[in-house]
Amino acid sequence: MVDGGDYAPAPFAPNSIVSLFGSGLARSSQGLTADVIFNNTLPVELNSTRVYVSDYQAPLLYVSNAQINFLVPGNQVLGDVKIRVVREGLTGPEVTVTLVDAAPALFETAAGYAIAAHPDGSAITPGSPAQAGEIIVVYACGLGRTQPNTAPGAIPRSAAVIQRLSDLKVYLGGTAIDPARIQYAGLTPGSAGLYQINLVLPDNPGTDPEIRVAIADQSSPAGLKLAVQ
Repeated sequence: MVDGGDYAPAPFAPNSIVSLFGSGLARSSQGLTADVIFNNTLPVELNSTRVYVSDYQAPLLYVSNAQINFLVPGNQVLGDVKIRVVREGLTGPEVTVTLVDAAPALFETAAGYAIAAHPDGSAITPGSPAQAGEIIVVYACGLGRTQPNTAPGAIPRSAAVIQRLSDLKVYLGGTAIDPARIQYAGLTPGSAGLYQINLVLPDNPGTDPEIRVAIADQSSPAGLKLAVQ
């Protein structure tokens, strides 16, 4: 099992996207479609497959023979939890992982850049880099519970700030930016399990600086770049 954002191993956080790999996990592939989303909430069963996190049914994003993408329930108690897959009533082996308040992860392009956007929603890329002083949106997962905290599997309809906002740090080129430059850190409306950090870039961020996000002692992996000119 790995984080769905950067494929890092546990620990995970409540409301994290997790990818689970194995064999015989589902009869065939099935992802989210409008007919399996009820009351703006993700399904807990796809193609006769379910995932349990300490006996709570986890919201599902995708299932196949070899992979399942699911959300850790947002109300899950922290500490060691047992995760198991049930296919057509048959239970697979349990795996124990640790849940913590937050386990930040950033999404990465094939070229090693963080997935981020300009104010107009267009992607920040080497061909369309961000500029010093620009307001950008950096997408993340694993930032933990929010205020208000969404119900397990609920697709957020509005913004909700992370509970650990005062502990959030964004590093560019190894230096933490001024917290006053972080305008928002919380859920992305309309996307379950997705978070965003809206921030104002420093006046001298450097060219393609490394970007990391940390909450307390948990940090996204080093080496990821932000396309900046």
